[in-house]
Amino acid sequence: MKVKVCLIGKGTVGTSFLQLVKNKRDDFKRKFNLEIIVSSIFEHDGALIAENGINIGEVLEAGKYFRNLPYWKEKVRAKDLISTMDANICIETTPTNSETGEPGLSHIIEALNNKIDVISSNKGPFYLEYEKIKNLAKKNNCFVKYEATVASCVPSLGIKEQLIGNEILSIRAILNGTNNFILSRMAAEGVDFAIALKEAQELGFAESDPTLDIEGFDAAGKIVILANDLLGWSKSIDDVKIEGISQIIPHAIDLAKSDGYVIKHLAIAENNELVVEPRLIERYSPLNISGTLNVVELETKYAGSIILMGRGAGGLEAASALINDLLSILKNRGFSE
Repeated sequence: MKVKVCLIGKGTVGTSFLQLVKNKRDDFKRKFNLEIIVSSIFEHDGALIAENGINIGEVLEAGKYFRNLPYWKEKVRAKDLISTMDANICIETTPTNSETGEPGLSHIIEALNNKIDVISSNKGPFYLEYEKIKNLAKKNNCFVKYEATVASCVPSLGIKEQLIGNEILSIRAILNGTNNFILSRMAAEGVDFAIALKEAQELGFAESDPTLDIEGFDAAGKIVILANDLLGWSKSIDDVKIEGISQIIPHAIDLAKSDGYVIKHLAIAENNELVVEPRLIERYSPLNISGTLNVVELETKYAGSIILMGRGAGGLEAASALINDLLSILKNRGFSE
């Protein structure tokens, strides 16, 4: 079986996806008799287009000079060409715009309008226009998968299929590795927030402008997606009460520690309310994780608490989630081993 893919965005996640497709080519053929053909790779200023399939190895070897390849087309936009693409699946990995969701939102809508299944690592469209995307997918009999939007390779959305005989009542989670790293360093070393942030930036865990992370907006978007998908809510990021971590001082962390608690930046969905804020949790709580890890605690009706934990960021981690979503769509379309 051959599946044609249109990739939009050749940043860290998009490039990692190409790497995995290349590395796992033989596995796909052996296990699934599957060949993934990438027919187009769009960037903001043009695209690589080859209807019979792009040589992924050639693209990866070219590195940042991929625009020098002979099938690069200047000044073409994904939004304008999606309707002409002979693609089964559109994979959207452009950066998140927290205010508009663009250009990812338009890419997703255009693909769905042309009855193309969608996989995304771009969370903005889903915490801004969740209902619109879901309704459009249903109308056009399309699948939309977005596991990588929340905790990368941690199956925080996919777990829903494994709990269809149960009921998820509430969610508590740590969804931003940058903030968790900063608070972990402050607790372990007693350093100020500014010092821990600088260290996170030097190690590549925080952006040069860390506002979306440290002020809680990244985690807020992710808890919206989790709540809508797992709890059946219909919320947007505007419905979240948000407080960041920039005002936390070492003295507060020391006071918490003396009473057997730690301060963590939690994202919570319960009682039809969404909250992202620093909270005291017991030292031995399963939510007390260190470093850049993510953790999701699901409170269920029949099985109590279920914990999911793992690396919530990284190119290969997110790309593996994209691959999982792709195989899931093919399975739902009737493809099997």
